[in-house]
Amino acid sequence: MYSGKVSGKILTPQGWLHGSIRFDQRITALEADQSAAAASGLTIVPGFIDLHVHGAAGVDIMQGGDAGVTVARAHARHGTTAMLGTTMTATDNSIRRALNGLAPSIAQRPAGAARMLGVHLEGPFLSIHRLGAQPADAVVDGSLALVQSYHAIAPIRAMTLATEVAQHLQLIPQLRDLGIRVQLGHSNGSYDDGVAALQAGAAGFTHLFNGMTALQHRQPGIVGAALAHAEYAEIIPDLQHVHEGAIRAALRAIPRLYGVTDATAATGMPDGEYGLGSQRVYKCMGCVRLATGSLAGSVLTMDQALRNFVGLGLELADASHRLSLYPADYLGETERGRLQAGAWADLVVLNAELQPVAVYVEGEAIPLGAH
Repeated sequence: MYSGKVSGKILTPQGWLHGSIRFDQRITALEADQSAAAASGLTIVPGFIDLHVHGAAGVDIMQGGDAGVTVARAHARHGTTAMLGTTMTATDNSIRRALNGLAPSIAQRPAGAARMLGVHLEGPFLSIHRLGAQPADAVVDGSLALVQSYHAIAPIRAMTLATEVAQHLQLIPQLRDLGIRVQLGHSNGSYDDGVAALQAGAAGFTHLFNGMTALQHRQPGIVGAALAHAEYAEIIPDLQHVHEGAIRAALRAIPRLYGVTDATAATGMPDGEYGLGSQRVYKCMGCVRLATGSLAGSVLTMDQALRNFVGLGLELADASHRLSLYPADYLGETERGRLQAGAWADLVVLNAELQPVAVYVEGEAIPLGAH
């Protein structure tokens, strides 16, 4: 059993509290204490929750085995306390291998790692016209039976779907009944397709602006459907996938826009060649691309996402909500993403430069210096 106390400026659901937070695996008390907060000079925010992450530390989740553990440990050092292991479009055998690899760490969190909340199945039920870094030869039409067979291996919490393809629109209510949050993405659909999917029960959008039909004033596309109607959507705030002006537009339009990393095996690694599912990708100048030059995931971490949001002018509390509270609420995780008594003790302690100086996952102190 863990036990701890940290002091500083604490972001609570009611606003900022200057004081201390006590915890074991869960938060046991929050106490006002101006002098303790002032003495520490630190800021404490809820642990980050990343709902779209493929890899880190040279490892890709599609490798199966304990790859997910390595990825969850690498991201925990940057303040991610919970995450969804995200798959790629791949052969049926490859997807099953990845799910079997993730299942043990979903069932029981390994030491030093972020909590694996489940799976984000990104593909293979996509549009061949909007694949990005997803391989075309593994795209298939979705079926309830196939999804159920994957869901039986490891819990699928979110799924990216091109809802204009085949019978995917009709699948949405069935997937929702399984507890899966359906996200529109890698889609060549129209604005009307996007609206119809939301009406059928789709809940969000995968890496908004990327891998979907763009907003044009007479053809608003999937982006237009998101900006006009979405409550939730994920966005990659690395300032390379999406121009800051487009991020600002989305922030004004979508109440609970939340950040994800879409991080790959190249995250935390030197420039070079890495794997992303069956593809080879190349890290150079802070981004990851296919040999064709197309963007292929990112090397973003959630602490950098926080700093980027703040750099765009967001108040720190707002930036934090978009990396913790909103993704937690999106998944229905009411005991994560907020600092209050009874919630899991998932904390990120920040210095004045918004760099993590301590991270706790369910009360466990994460060794930030370990690589």
